[in-house]
Amino acid sequence: MREIWNRLSGKQYFRPLIIFMIILLFNGIVSKGGFFTLSIVDGHLYGRIIDIVRNGSKLMILAGGMTMILATGGTDISVGSIMAISGAIACSIVNGNIFPSFHGNVAAAIIFAILAGTVSGIWNGFLVAKIKIQPIVATMILMVAGRGIAQLITRGKIVTITSEAYYFINGGYILGIPFPLFIVVFLVGFLVLFTGRTAFGLFLESVGCNPTASKYVGIKVDRMLLAIYTLSGAFAAVAGLIESAGIKGADCNNAGLGIEMDAILAVAIGGTNLMGGRFSIPASVIGALIVQSITTTVLALGVPAAYIRVLKALLIIIICLSQSKQFKDLVIKRKMINRKVVGN
Repeated sequence: MREIWNRLSGKQYFRPLIIFMIILLFNGIVSKGGFFTLSIVDGHLYGRIIDIVRNGSKLMILAGGMTMILATGGTDISVGSIMAISGAIACSIVNGNIFPSFHGNVAAAIIFAILAGTVSGIWNGFLVAKIKIQPIVATMILMVAGRGIAQLITRGKIVTITSEAYYFINGGYILGIPFPLFIVVFLVGFLVLFTGRTAFGLFLESVGCNPTASKYVGIKVDRMLLAIYTLSGAFAAVAGLIESAGIKGADCNNAGLGIEMDAILAVAIGGTNLMGGRFSIPASVIGALIVQSITTTVLALGVPAAYIRVLKALLIIIICLSQSKQFKDLVIKRKMINRKVVGN
């Protein structure tokens, strides 16, 4: 039993999982058990936990792509704008505003939206890997320009759609379980297998720890950076599809607004070093659930939404301090001084 405990406690996802369980337990106590209540209506599961999973699906998908980028010491603050572009293209095709020859075909809308996200990721990867622009600056270009591109696609209007097939992306159920959860399992499962069962994950950590040394031992650093930014763009496009299907339209001004910060926070909560190196995609997914559950908890308690940002800022400060070597050394030095004073 102790061996199993030691094995679990050594996993990177262990601490985030404990934090998530504590948040759930707190909600259960405050709601006197009502938080854990699940009901079945028309064969569909409903409840607070289901809401957290459904509403957090976009963030979990983004966290998967963001984990690989942060593992290399980079960042991608354009994912929110890519979501807006993806939603704008998909809804405009379904609505017939662009490519009317497709007659609102949902499959075509999904394909073109994901292609747009992939191209956006390639653009970011090209700027970072080939032009050698700092990741935060390179992705800031698309963060700013992306919403303008989305507004050009929708001609500055909110595009509304009436397509049950498109609504299914966010509001559909399979075996009583929300469809977005299946998307999360498929994409995150792919990343976990790809990084865990191939050398790619090891190369990713190597690039994050020392890109120069990685290059000298034969790792194609530029190709890896291009690949992970491309994947991040594609994942952001999928998140944009879920978002637009949820609001039944494309709102370029608000779609994915600020979600890039939540994605970075989720990855940081999962224990990935923001300077690059060790990473864990399952831990980042749990981090996304923590962020979503905090939002749900604060809103359920009737606390103004503005306090959510303050709480997230405090979490970021705590995480940054916990990852700071200088801060840890200062704490250790302080403890040694206190012990000497007590000893005297």
